[in-house]
Amino acid sequence: MEERSCLECGEKLIGRIDKKYCSDHCRNAYNNRLNKDSKNLVRNINNKLRKNYRILDSFPLKEGKTRTTKMRLLDKGFDFEYITNLYTTKKGSTYYFVYDLGYLPLDNDYFMIVKRE
Repeated sequence: MEERSCLECGEKLIGRIDKKYCSDHCRNAYNNRLNKDSKNLVRNINNKLRKNYRILDSFPLKEGKTRTTKMRLLDKGFDFEYITNLYTTKKGSTYYFVYDLGYLPLDNDYFMIVKRE
C-alpha cells in the first residue's frame, strides 16, 4: 500500500484513504496559498461594489426612486466604474445597476436612483 502524505506539510497521513491533509490548519493553509492571487482581486472588486451599494442605499426612496447629483455621489465615494449589470429600456435609456439598486444619468449631472422590484 502506498504511503500518503499531507499536501501542505508532507506529514504522513493516517485514516481515510481519500484524506489529503493532516489537519484543518494544513487544509486551510493549502487552500489559502492556492487562491491567494485571485482572492485579492475578487476581494477588492467586491469591496468596491459593496461600497457603491451602500451609497445608493443611503438615499431614501419615494415610490422606488429618488434624484441626486453626481457631486453628492462622488462626495460619498461612489465609483462609477463598478456596476453589476446594465438594463436598457425600449426607449433606449440605460440604467446602471449595483445588484438591485440602480441609477439613470439625467441632464445637468443629475441621476435618478431606482430600486428593481
